[in-house]
Amino acid sequence: MNPILPIIMILLCAIAGAVAFFILKIPKHSKSEQVNEQQKTAQEFVNVKDIHDRFLYTRDGQIIAYIKIHPISIDLFSDSEKEQISKVLTAELSSVQKPFKFLAVSRPVDITPLVNEYQSLLSETTDQKQKELLRHEIMEISNFATSGEVIERNFFIMLWSRYRDGVEADLMKECQEMVQKFESVNISTDIIKEQEIVRLCNLINNPAYINFE
Repeated sequence: MNPILPIIMILLCAIAGAVAFFILKIPKHSKSEQVNEQQKTAQEFVNVKDIHDRFLYTRDGQIIAYIKIHPISIDLFSDSEKEQISKVLTAELSSVQKPFKFLAVSRPVDITPLVNEYQSLLSETTDQKQKELLRHEIMEISNFATSGEVIERNFFIMLWSRYRDGVEADLMKECQEMVQKFESVNISTDIIKEQEIVRLCNLINNPAYINFE
């Protein structure tokens, strides 16, 4: 028998005993205390105090507004047009004095309207070949949706400030100025409201809500 084996076994037993001793010495908390601690940790992580109108208020005294940037198809522009858009937008954004954040999140495309349209065509047609094709398309689209492969990118600009009385008007003015910078290159934007802010918070903070790209 290898003479080192008993020594190894003794060391393992000693380590196991030490671990058990420390576990027994750790004070046990009630289930309610553990739940409260988990809730506290989650609240601190999300850091959301309230969402009202076009603003999100944080627990650490910040107020935030979000601008959604609607995508454009760059394939419709020539190389010179794309270069011009890039130059103008760069010049516009370089004049912004306060910091801002650019957010890009992915979410599944809502295929419900397309599926409903195909199902309506399916119920109306009498052509068996067309029925077969429509059933196949509905199945393929549904499979894409459940696999998470059909996603769309959403882009946002985030502006914020330290909360004080009347800060909402100042922050909204900053948002309007940012909107004008994108409109100068014909990129449409929206200052999102309460429901859309909640949806964005879910996209960012709730892993069960969205599969991130």
